[in-house]
Formats: sequence, C-alpha cells, structure tokens
Amino acid sequence: MFSGIDEVDWASMEHAYGPADDVPELLRGLASADPAEREAALDGMYGAVHHQGDVYACTLACIPFLFELVVDPGVQDRGGVVELLTSIGGFDLDEDDQAEIDEDEIEGAANYAMAAAAVTAGAGVFFELIADEDPGVRLAAPLALATLHRHPVRVLALLRERLPVEPDEEVRLALVEAAGRVALRHRPLAERVGKWLGLLASRADSPGLRLAALAQLARCSPDGLPGDVVPVVSGLLRQMRSAPEESGDRGEHALPGGIAAREDDEPEPGPDTTPDAEPVDPEPVAPAETGRGEHVATPTLVGQVRSLSAQENAGRGAPWAADLLRTLHVGLDDRVGDRTALLADQLRSPDRRQRIDAVRMSGGLIRAWRGPYEELVALVGDQLSDPEPRLAEAASHVLEELFGLAAPAADALAARLAADPGSWVKTWASGPPGLCSPVKALARLGDARAVPALAAALELPQVAHDVGFAVGHLGATARPLAGALRRRLAEVELDEGAYDRASPLLTGLTALRAGEAAPEVLRMLRGAPEYRGEWLRTAALRALGSFGPAAREAVPELRALVRHPGTASATEAAEALWAVSGDADTVLPVLIEGLQSDQAHDRRAAAVALGALGPRAAVVAPRLRGLLAHEELWLRVDAAIALWEVSGRTRETVAALLTAWEQNRHVRVRVAECLARMGPVPEGSAAAHVLRSELVSVRRHNAMDGGYGSHDIHEDEKLLALCRQALRGTGKGSTS
Repeated sequence: MFSGIDEVDWASMEHAYGPADDVPELLRGLASADPAEREAALDGMYGAVHHQGDVYACTLACIPFLFELVVDPGVQDRGGVVELLTSIGGFDLDEDDQAEIDEDEIEGAANYAMAAAAVTAGAGVFFELIADEDPGVRLAAPLALATLHRHPVRVLALLRERLPVEPDEEVRLALVEAAGRVALRHRPLAERVGKWLGLLASRADSPGLRLAALAQLARCSPDGLPGDVVPVVSGLLRQMRSAPEESGDRGEHALPGGIAAREDDEPEPGPDTTPDAEPVDPEPVAPAETGRGEHVATPTLVGQVRSLSAQENAGRGAPWAADLLRTLHVGLDDRVGDRTALLADQLRSPDRRQRIDAVRMSGGLIRAWRGPYEELVALVGDQLSDPEPRLAEAASHVLEELFGLAAPAADALAARLAADPGSWVKTWASGPPGLCSPVKALARLGDARAVPALAAALELPQVAHDVGFAVGHLGATARPLAGALRRRLAEVELDEGAYDRASPLLTGLTALRAGEAAPEVLRMLRGAPEYRGEWLRTAALRALGSFGPAAREAVPELRALVRHPGTASATEAAEALWAVSGDADTVLPVLIEGLQSDQAHDRRAAAVALGALGPRAAVVAPRLRGLLAHEELWLRVDAAIALWEVSGRTRETVAALLTAWEQNRHVRVRVAECLARMGPVPEGSAAAHVLRSELVSVRRHNAMDGGYGSHDIHEDEKLLALCRQALRGTGKGSTS
C-alpha cells in the first residue's frame, strides 16, 4: 500500500497550517490498527488537508492513496475515508460560480475542478463497496455514488437492486437518501425517482423506510407527497415508538423494503437507455458519522463530535429518525401549516428525545417562516416543566429568541423562574455572568415577573453583562431598578475594566431615561480611562442624551466636547447636547463638519443627528441630497431619512429608500420605520406595493440558509408591524 508516497514532494506543498510534509503520516495513520491513531489522522485530514472543504495541491496528491485505502478490506473504518473522498470530490462549480471567480480565486477553483475530476474518475470502486462486509462502508458508499458517479441511471438501478437485500436498516435509509440526491443533481430523473419513493412511502414494510421515502419525496418531488402527510408521518412515528424495526420478507422477487412486485411497476432501464443529465443544484458534502462499530474517545475534533453524538443518541431505538424529520421539514419548505401541525404532534410525544428534536426544529421553523404559532409556542412552553434538563433548556433557548411571539408561554416561563431562583443568573469559568434564557425570554415580553430576577442580578458582586438589555425590553416596568443601577454605577472603579462593568448599567439607565443618574454618568464621562475609554464615553453620552433636559448639569461638559468638530466624539456630544439643551446654533456646525468626514460611519452618525434637529437643520438639505448617490448603501439610507426630517419633502426620500429596500433586505426595518412615520402611504403607490408584497411573503425577510442571528425573529416581526402601520397611516406626514 502507498506505493510511491515517498516520491511525492510533499514539502513543496502547503495545507491550512503550513508545509504538507506531515501528510504521509496522516495517510498512514488512516490505515493504522490503533483506532485512536485512525481517529486522529481523519481529524488531521479534515482539519488541515481538507480544511473547511478547501482543496489544496496536497489534497489532490492524496486522492490516489485514499482510493487505495477504501478498496483494502484489511483497513478498518474505511467508511470515514469514503466520506472524505466524497467531500473532496463533491464540489461543483456552476456557470454562475465560474463567472464570479476573480484572479485570486483561479487557483482554488482549478483545484476544486481537478479534485472533482480525479475522484469522479475513480468512483466506479464505490459500486463494489455498496455490498462490502463492513456496514460502515456500505453506509457511506451510496451517497458517494450519488454525488460522484457520472452515470446516474446506473447508480439509481444499483440503489434499487441493493435495497431488498440490504440487512442493515440504517444503510437502507442511506440508499433511499442517495436516490433523493440523484434526483436533485439530475433533474430529468426526478420524476422516475419520485415514483419509486412514492411506492416505498406507501408500501414499504418498515416505518423508518417509509419515513425516509417521504423525506426524500419532500426534497426532490414534493408534488408526490400524500395530501394527508401529517397524519401519515405521525402514524409512522407512533409505530417506530411502539415496536422495534423488523426486516420483511425479501425474496428475490420483492421490491425494496419488502414491497411485492406489481405489473405496473416501472422497470429500471439499462445504463445506456437514457443519456446522462448535467448535475443540477449540487449540495456540499460534509463529514458524517457512520455510527458503526466501537470508537475510542479521542481529544480530536472528530472524536469530540462523535462522542457528543453518541451521548445524544444513547438509548435511542432509531437515532436517525430526527435526521429524517429534519429532511422532511426542509422539503416541506413553505408549507408552514403542515410543518406546524407535524411539530405539534411531535411535541405531544411521550418520547422525550423526540420532543427535544421537535423543540429545536420549531425554533428553526419560526426563525425562517412567518405564520400563526400560538399553539406551537404554548407546547414548547410546556416543556419547561419537564424534569429532563436538556428538554427544558432547549425550550428556554427557543423561547428566548421569540421575543413577543413567546407570549403563549409567558406563564410557563414565569413558573420556571419561580421554581428555580438559583438559576436566574449563570456564571462561567471566564467572562462575566449572564441572565438565564427564561429571564431573558420573559423580559423580552415586557413581563414584570422578570423584574425580581434582574434585581437579584444587580446585587451580585459582578453584574450580568446583559442586564441592561433586559431592562430596555421591560421599559417602564423596570423603573424600580433605576436606584440599583445608579448605585452600582457609582461603585464602578475607573480602571481598565471600567467599560465592561459600567456598560450594562449605562444601557439600563439609558433605556429608563433615568435623569436622576446624571451625576453618576458624568463621572464616567469625565474619568474614562485610556483603555476602552472611547467606548465608555460613547455609552455615557447616549445615556445623557436619553435623559434630555434632566441632564442639564452636563451642558458645560458637552459644550467642551463639541469644540473638536470632525471627530466621532464631537458628533456624539453634539447629539447629546441637542437632546439636553436644544442649542441648535452650537450643534449644527459640528454636525455639518461631521457630515464631511472621511469615514462613512461618522457621516452616518452626523446624518442621523441632523435628522433629529428637524427643520432647524434645513440648511443641510443640499448636502444630504448629494449623499443620495453615495456608494455606501447605509449612508444613502440615513441621508435620505435625514433629508425628509429636515425638509419635509418625501419624493426624493421615498425613491432612495425603495431602491435601497430592493438592494439590501437588511435595511428594510430602517426604511419601514421612516415610511411609517411619514404615513399614510397612498394606495397604488410604489411604496404601498412594496409594503403589501412584504406582508404577503411567508419567508422572513432576514432568513438565511446556514446561519441566523439571535434577534432575527424580533426584527422581522418589527418589520411586519411597521409595514402595517405605514399602510394604516398613523404617521405625521404623507408620501405623496
């Protein structure tokens, strides 16, 4: 094995962490008899040689040796090597990708193309591996074939042939998943695959296999799903809970999954009857767990992931059921009603693990799609009282992200807090303490029952870093906390840690507009240390500005700070001075100079501050109008809003805002805020069309594939409320 490996000039190549001269050792480690060494070698391959999916010259040089490993029956854990090859060769560049490649990316794109060509050229070996004695290899081979082989019709035929004789249930599910992958990558075959999956979904002998077929139908041929998909899936889940899987009678004339042959079943054509289709919509291939055999615990990333997965799945009769349900939900896509009903059924399951999965999937659904979620949220809230800590914690985290949508679970959240006051604040080995999820969720609802927890947090030696934000959501309800916030701020030492200790307190006082705390805030402003002093001064200025005339004793200090126009601190001080004193004559020249800064961020701050002056800043309208063509989109938006605020003219502002709306979905809340204040939006106008289109969209405006922010749901719900407000016309002007 590894003939010629020492003749490769590995030292001349690099991987993610430097010279690739350690790659031969990693390759030999994959063939080791020591399971810990194999695990460490696989981790090294993913961590350095194929780092985050990248393909280097050394990655290409590894491919022949990886193929040697997968065909040698004496090598253990070959399924992991099959998955590695699938990941290396499974990246396709479509025409759009190729058009966007710049000069710096040419080499990387060439490596991807060469890797795909090299692995695809050797993909024929996976045909033999699909019947390998090692179930881990059989588990990985179907997806490798579906992803890499150039003859999808042959692959599909093999998958169907193998299914009736495959003894391992998890491998059978992989065969079905691979068929779905074939349909996604080769769309002309989707109808054929869909018919077969539909047959499996209705007549397979195993509820797990039927569920797998439904999940793949949802992905590649959703029109083939049964109209009563929710009760069907619910019934399958009940069957899977009540009885162990049993293999059906799979004689040589049986169809996959023990389905009896019928005359009207479509025969599988030979490999030459249908031309190969070009791959369409390929999916990235990530390392997956084989779940086969015994694995020793290792300190590697792969080992830790495997260990966590083993803990999560311990005691599960069908650990793959959650993956099937996730696949089904992804395939159901915008069918929010069906997905909500299915999750509601899952949340009522006697199986705690199924409820944990359902809680997490509920968060994913609500995060991406709009809909009526009252019942679903109430059911998530019910999990807070469950004695299983993982279930209650999962529910808490989901409710924390829902803000106002968590209202149906408010009583459950309050009961959770009352039952365990010792958990109100969480401490960590390093870093400041933080509020627990139920406290944050209740505070984000504006529920006064969160106030005792915040009061307790303010009495701890180190204040929770997120107390101020919670106070902000509670608003006037948290007014009794002003005294404690003020007292703790007075205790903050003005050393290098001043900003970290003072920031949550200043945030809370700002939200409460607690003008009585002006002396304590002024102490922060005057004594800010050099380390993070600029941040501390900014937080103090925002607090003083929120106090308005109640902070009049700060006027001399603010006047001194505005004497350095053109700086960010001068703009911040001018904004605060206007809020406190209304001295436009002093503030206006400072903000005009800030509008000319070289930094777009500083110009944005000046534009926002000028807008607050309203008609008193009408003289800057031409300057603001000039910024409507600036290359920085956010600056254009801020300038357009300020232009309306100082001039009262809407035509130019609305045109600029609607253009930005289409260019960047993340500006929509800011745009809608302005339109709502202008309102009413005239019927039939471009603005009305845009707002109504947003309101009928089921997809959240900020939903992302593969990532999300903790405030995404809140921001989207805010956008919807603003759109309705703008159309109702509760603002102060007109967009005509």
